[in-house]
Amino acid sequence: MTSAKWFGGILLAIAAGLASQLAAQVQTDVPPLVAGAKSVMVEHIKVHGTALEGNLEGDAADRDVFVFLPPSYAQEKSRRYPVVYALHGYSIGAEQWTHEIHVPETIEGAFAQGAKEMIVVLPDSKTLHNGSMYSSSVTTGDFELFIAHDLVAYIDAHYRTIPERQSRGIVGHSMGGYGATRIGMKHSDVFGSLYIMSPCCLSARPAGSMNPEIAKSLEALKTPADSEGLPFFARATLASAAAWSPNPKNPPFYLDLPPLAFVDQYIGSLRRYRAISIDVGDQDGLRADAVKLHEVLDKYAIANSFEVYSGTHTSKVADRFQNHVLPFFSQNLCFQAGCQ
Repeated sequence: MTSAKWFGGILLAIAAGLASQLAAQVQTDVPPLVAGAKSVMVEHIKVHGTALEGNLEGDAADRDVFVFLPPSYAQEKSRRYPVVYALHGYSIGAEQWTHEIHVPETIEGAFAQGAKEMIVVLPDSKTLHNGSMYSSSVTTGDFELFIAHDLVAYIDAHYRTIPERQSRGIVGHSMGGYGATRIGMKHSDVFGSLYIMSPCCLSARPAGSMNPEIAKSLEALKTPADSEGLPFFARATLASAAAWSPNPKNPPFYLDLPPLAFVDQYIGSLRRYRAISIDVGDQDGLRADAVKLHEVLDKYAIANSFEVYSGTHTSKVADRFQNHVLPFFSQNLCFQAGCQ
């Protein structure tokens, strides 16, 4: 199998999966408000990504970030908090992610129902072609390093965090689930607990030729601005190629293998996590790969929780965030400095 055919097959599978996910986004259920929930303070800031400087797409190195500070933050001036970094999916940015997981209401609801207070950070990684894949690319910039280094360093410097790996969690949904998997495997020195929601792009797909209509639309591009009018499949193909085939001189392909291809290399890193959780809807086309990831962890006797819940790719994402993700981090992050 040639690398071109292999990569083309991956792109088609990713585009197909992401297209179905986009259609499902309007079907997100919102959990009911929790009586007596205290307000969370929201800050919309810009964080400079040194790792994103000079990217070939010209995407901004200053990224939008939403920071959600717990109810006690303003009053308890000497208190420090663990931090959860939550990564959004393809075709949306951080602002739309806030609507999809219905924050701050779901954060407030989780705290009101007993989750310990923590800081929640939503960074934006939307690029020229609608998604960075949280990868290391000269084309889009090194979003993996931006999340694991630049963003974490900024948050620790500007907020009252507990700046230790056991007090940091990372979670993501769809493309963000891929990002949490990738970054989690490679940066266990930074994060201590890991939650993977409906991850995309975990395994290679059978090779196949590119849809002629997509190929034709891509060949017709003259400037980056032309891509804005592309149909979803073609746009997703460009985003995937920019992240995983970032050779500025064109040939040959320089690819980041999907996580299920290199997970065996990071078993030692994954063993460092205090807790790992994976979930996926029973009507989600990404279910099979989530199951495979769970099975790999089980094979190596790495403790992890895994749930297939009733729902589509996005139908329960806000409910999951309030009633599963934040309680998970409440139970597994360290809430005081120096804990093991």
